[in-house]
Amino acid sequence: MSTMTSRRTIEFTVGLFVAAGLAALFMLAMKVSNLSTVSLGDVYHVTAHFTNIGGLAVRSPVKASGVRVGQVTAISYDDQKNQAVVTLSIEKRFSKFPVDTAASIYTAGLLGEQYIALQPGVEDKTLKDGDKLQFTDSAMVLERLIGKFMVNKMEQ
Repeated sequence: MSTMTSRRTIEFTVGLFVAAGLAALFMLAMKVSNLSTVSLGDVYHVTAHFTNIGGLAVRSPVKASGVRVGQVTAISYDDQKNQAVVTLSIEKRFSKFPVDTAASIYTAGLLGEQYIALQPGVEDKTLKDGDKLQFTDSAMVLERLIGKFMVNKMEQ
């Protein structure tokens, strides 16, 4: 009987570790896909035009001073201006962004995900639902920087 009990204990322990491993993989998948940080609160939407969005994707974070204040909800192309149009959902509890707020696309780490950083301006009037950000700074594309560096190096 003792071998039967120890065998069941081992099987139970192995099952527990497999379940913990699957749970960890699920959490990792949620973190990588940004599904774990979906905002459930009230939001307002603003748009921004960029000449290059790099690898920015829907559900990418929108941050101010490193704090997540929203996410990218849509990306489209304006063929009249030849620019990408990015729609941002910002939580209403962060409703004090001035109308002259600037949006820049940054990369978290060397090969990390891209996000939009908001730099508040100085105007008294605040952004409202449907407003357009006037000041934007497009993504730095690593390949373009390396290409410029190589051309400059060859010219020397």
